[in-house]
Amino acid sequence: MSAVGLLALAAAAFVATHFLLSHPLRAGLVASLGERIFALLYSLVAFATLYAMVRTYGPATEQAPAPLWQAGEAGWIVATLLMWLGSVLFAGSLRRNPAFPTGGKLVTRIGAARGVFAITRHPMMWGFASWALVHAIVNPTLASLIVSAAIAILALGGAAGQDIKKRKLVGAAWREWEARTSFVPFGRGFALPDGFALVGGTVLWLAATFAHGAFGYQPAGMWHWFA
Repeated sequence: MSAVGLLALAAAAFVATHFLLSHPLRAGLVASLGERIFALLYSLVAFATLYAMVRTYGPATEQAPAPLWQAGEAGWIVATLLMWLGSVLFAGSLRRNPAFPTGGKLVTRIGAARGVFAITRHPMMWGFASWALVHAIVNPTLASLIVSAAIAILALGGAAGQDIKKRKLVGAAWREWEARTSFVPFGRGFALPDGFALVGGTVLWLAATFAHGAFGYQPAGMWHWFA
């Protein structure tokens, strides 16, 4: 099998095992193995398939190094802004999630959507999806597109799967939360992130894009114009 084929296989395994272990196989495995052993198994499978992607990415890039298109300045501007927004969504998702269960109990009532949760009820997943789209825009090699597609499918498919699972587990409270929020960012109108998300996301964006160039990769974000 070619290097690109091996990367595609690793990416497919990464996505498929996440979905299978998170949804159809989870209940049976938890019942037979227990929560702790299942969590260990889930982590090991995730690490193994991610490692396979990392190991096959380099050879796949060498096999097909040519970009399929040129991003141009417009592409870089869009990607830079999108990466900043994704970083803000990710940072904001780390606290004050009104739908997050506490004390091991299912949510029975969900408070008002504030901050990034007023933008989308899945800010972390959209942060990952934004990262994937950005890399597809500015680094459109075949290998990069395979990895980007895997991350985007896992993030947005996982978000959709969460909604389906929560409708069954939480019931009316989750359906009411869905009615007040949007799956797609800004789907229910414009909303502003809170200060924590804005500052934390901007710092994360600046640090991550700076590190991209500092570690020998292509300068990213605003640093692209200072390289």
